[in-house]
Order: sequence, then C-alpha cells, then structure tokens
Amino acid sequence: MIRNHEIDYRIHGEEMQYVEVELDPNETAVAEAGAFMMMDDGIQMDTIFGDGSQQQSGILGKLFSAGKRLLTGESLFMTAYTNVSYGKKRVSFASPYPGKIIPLDLAELGGRVTCQKDAFLCAAKGVSVSIEFQKKLGTGLFGGEGFIMQKLEGDGLAFVHAGGHVAEKVLQAGEVLKVDTGCIVGFTQNVSYDIQFVGGIKNTLFGGEGVFFATLRGPGKVWIQTLPISRLASRVLSYAAPGNRKEEGSILGGLGNLLDGDGYR
Repeated sequence: MIRNHEIDYRIHGEEMQYVEVELDPNETAVAEAGAFMMMDDGIQMDTIFGDGSQQQSGILGKLFSAGKRLLTGESLFMTAYTNVSYGKKRVSFASPYPGKIIPLDLAELGGRVTCQKDAFLCAAKGVSVSIEFQKKLGTGLFGGEGFIMQKLEGDGLAFVHAGGHVAEKVLQAGEVLKVDTGCIVGFTQNVSYDIQFVGGIKNTLFGGEGVFFATLRGPGKVWIQTLPISRLASRVLSYAAPGNRKEEGSILGGLGNLLDGDGYR
C-alpha cells in the first residue's frame, strides 16, 4: 500500500492566514492554482494533470476526473511543489480571503472528507482531490453551494480554507444539525447530508434566510464557517451598487456621502 507523503506544517496569522509546509528531500505538496505564496530555493514547481494521486491511475480515470472538474469551473491541472535539494525546505500557501485554515489528517478522519468545492487549499501528494455530486434529487435541485462538493481521500494531510470563524462539531449517531448551505465547510464520510424546505409562507416570503437549509446527520465531525464567500460577495456588491450605500442615520449619512465625494450623481 502506497502512503501519502508525510509533511509537517505551521499555520501563521489570525484573520488572513497562511500555511507553511515543510518538505523533506523528494517530498511533494500539491495545490490549486492561485494558492501559492512563497517557497525556499530548492523546491521545484511542476504543473500536473489532476492531483497526482494513485486513485487517478489509468488514462480513462484521469480523463473522467478532469471532465468533472471542468464541468464545475475547476482547472484541469494542479501545481506540485517538490523538494529536489538536500535538507528540509518550506513552501507556503495563503488563504484567499479572511478566515481560518483547517488542517485535516485524513488518516484520523476515516480516509475521506467532503467539503465545499472552493474550500481546498493544498495537500500532501497522494491525497485524491475530486468532485462529488450530491445524488439526492432535493439536494441537486435546491442545494445551492452544497450541490457540487469536493471529496478529499487518502491517509495524508490536507488543508481547507473557511471564511470568518470556524465551529467544529462532533455529531453523535442520529444527531441532526441544521445549517445554511453556504456555511458548511466540510464533514466526514459517515455524516449524511440532505436539503430541507424551511416551510411556512411567512418564512418563505419574508424570512430573508433562504427557502432551504442543509441537514447534517451524525455520526461524524462537521466544520461550519461564519462567513461564506457567497455571502461576503453579495454584501460587497450590494454596498457598491449606485444609490445603495447605507449609513447610520439616513439624512446625515446622505450629507456625508456628498461631502466625502461619494454623493449621488
């Protein structure tokens, strides 16, 4: 049995974190495009087809995996960082927006974690990073962010990024947690995931929280984020739209907009 590369790491920072991965000679880490921050001299970068894992053996397996990634807007390729010199070398990967980096030791988590499709940051070479479609009809039609997810498999370390603060919960067998679909970061393989209708005409029309939410049923571990990137983006766009700037106190706020050059045109 071929094990994943065993890497050491340190996570730096508070709100805009980065993870520093330490590689022994010939050890490799893989990452999605855009995650790289810095590295020591002696580390070689290579673009690889897929994630370089043993699970993608054979040309048909690689093409099928690449096709699923392409359908969801992911790149066909990943970048591998290999220590080709003597001694330990370090490579760092940065979080894309404010939040926390979560280390996942897949060997201790049952060998598989399902996470939001944009959550993956980097991993030890050998960890399989693939796309997983939720099979239930309700999840497929109404799941939003939760319909298409990433599946991390193997026995090595992987790192995912979450927005804002992260709550880690352990669900007992049969225990149910109801969550906004965008707030789910990931969950272990024994957790059952589905979409539930909120119900009630007032909730549907005036609730402001969406018509559907996710249900997570134990046993297993789940990670929940306070600031999904979709929520952050919608708030920024709403604030930036002409005429939608909101201040504390509408009359004085409007006057302040005129004075600071952001008045209505």
